[in-house]
Amino acid sequence: MNREKKSIVILADGNYPVAPYPLELLQKADCIICCDASVLKLKGVEPHYIVGDMDTLGAEYAEKYKNIIHKSSCQETNDQTKAFSFALGLVPPGTEADIHILGTTGGREDHTLGNISLLMEYTKSTGKAIAPFNNIMHEGINVDIVTDNGIFTPHFNSFEKRCRAGQQISIISFDNTIRIKSTGLRYPTDNATFEFWWSGTLNEATGESFSLEFSHSAPVLLFMLY
Repeated sequence: MNREKKSIVILADGNYPVAPYPLELLQKADCIICCDASVLKLKGVEPHYIVGDMDTLGAEYAEKYKNIIHKSSCQETNDQTKAFSFALGLVPPGTEADIHILGTTGGREDHTLGNISLLMEYTKSTGKAIAPFNNIMHEGINVDIVTDNGIFTPHFNSFEKRCRAGQQISIISFDNTIRIKSTGLRYPTDNATFEFWWSGTLNEATGESFSLEFSHSAPVLLFMLY
């Protein structure tokens, strides 16, 4: 029996998307969660929830959106993580969902790096199951960061992906001891060392799919341009 997959979009307070794919995600989302003042950038669709510490929304809009605001004053997490944790609570056990995070880039560079690296914190060994939040394991949930240029997806184990010939692909490893064998890429990674974040960037697909085989489970971030 097929289960309908829910689409949740989290809009962070970076640059508002202009590319077709992230805009389509906003239009078709079952649920839109805005991080604090990012709701003021929202165009053509209405938010379902606003989550964050509400330090940038302002009194006028706090009153306007008071019925959908979920405030968290925790200083250990940023608004993106607050929104992500809130999104998990919207997915009933045993169901599936895609959580797309938009608006993470284009603001302060340190925020951009922090937001993207947090993607690895949201996942565990399969790259599809979500790490425990509030002592609950959330399976069947996929999470990614979508920008105007491409998509960041987290992985911890070997995988295969569909693509198109010539598509630009970057591999960013957070473990400099990993060895990654690849098929379907212009520049083979079999003998490469991933000592730095840039070591596996700027590769290219040669056909309609590619695969990466990891020497051991490790956090790897994949970025694919459209």
